[in-house]
Amino acid sequence: MSEPYILFRDDATGQVMLFAEPAEIIIARTRAEFFAGLVRMEEAKAEGKWLAGYMAYEAGYFFEEKLASFAGENRETPLLCFGVFESPQPDIHPLAQPKQRLENEEFLTAPEAAWDFPIYKERFDRLHEHLRLGDAYQANLTMPVEARWNGDPRAAFWSLIERQPVKYGALVDLGGPIILSRSPELFFRIDEEGWIETHPMKGTAKRGATPAEDAEIIAAMRADIKTQAENRMIVDLLRNDISRITEVGTLDVPKLFDVETYPTVHQMVSHVQARLCPELSIRDIFAALFPCGSITGAPKIRAMEILHALEDAPRDAYCGAIGMISPSGAMRFSVAIRTVTLFAGGRAVFNVGGGIVFDSTAEAEYEECLLKARFAVGDQWIAR
Repeated sequence: MSEPYILFRDDATGQVMLFAEPAEIIIARTRAEFFAGLVRMEEAKAEGKWLAGYMAYEAGYFFEEKLASFAGENRETPLLCFGVFESPQPDIHPLAQPKQRLENEEFLTAPEAAWDFPIYKERFDRLHEHLRLGDAYQANLTMPVEARWNGDPRAAFWSLIERQPVKYGALVDLGGPIILSRSPELFFRIDEEGWIETHPMKGTAKRGATPAEDAEIIAAMRADIKTQAENRMIVDLLRNDISRITEVGTLDVPKLFDVETYPTVHQMVSHVQARLCPELSIRDIFAALFPCGSITGAPKIRAMEILHALEDAPRDAYCGAIGMISPSGAMRFSVAIRTVTLFAGGRAVFNVGGGIVFDSTAEAEYEECLLKARFAVGDQWIAR
């Protein structure tokens, strides 16, 4: 068993942040443990300790009484898992160094989507009916892909960087399943002065073959009413969530409909920022914001109910939040998309999904899911 640690990497700058040798690990698999865990995290922060870890998507149900029964308890992936650390390790620490993969075969093999297209279309059609009836405006339907993994997860983490560089890479090995996250999406960041910002990401297009084609695709994305509408709905939802814990008159949207480019896709991103109310606890912040609206839909609570009925497996770490909290109150969490969970015995699970709106089509959305899977399995055929 390896020593527990968590590594963050921003591939844009090459900056790494490593937390190792935890003084304790706060793990919650039940509702009672979850709320006790948040209290313990608050105490550790007050003691001058750093926290780093993740919250699973299903933990979000606990913040809304009418959804609490959906959470499920005692699964292999904890609902909450945070290490308590004295401070980040220096960059020269061995665990912060790049590691080469020595195996010849791919880290992930035999990928298989849990839903073939007929199953996906049946779920999509049920969701579309909800949109038609006005139960929701948008919902983020996701499905699991299972694969086999072999080799060294740390070497695999570094090899995945080459396939898709992102700003919010994370490798979590705190006991329990190992999580490799290649997330391009910031959930929220809080600075020491109490300013919070969030970068909702909604709207995806495939890369072109040439720079000229890419420029055309980006221009088309920015002009596309459907892509704008999808993004704006989530911006409005997050403005609403953030307004619950921030000072009146400080909320701003400095960037709307920006497009970021990755090796396989273009993504539309907006920025929302505001100043937090004083004296908020970790629980207050997560209760207002978690899970991120970009991976639920709008309105959030109704979308979560609808998705719970349509998705037959828990999302676990996927669509949760991975990040760190400093003793000063500064925090940074990513939305755990493009995230693979490695279980003992060689089983790997990652999810793919997308925001469904009224004029989405099942065919295009299923294709988009398979495109998003390339971060993990490259050009391998995904059985279904």
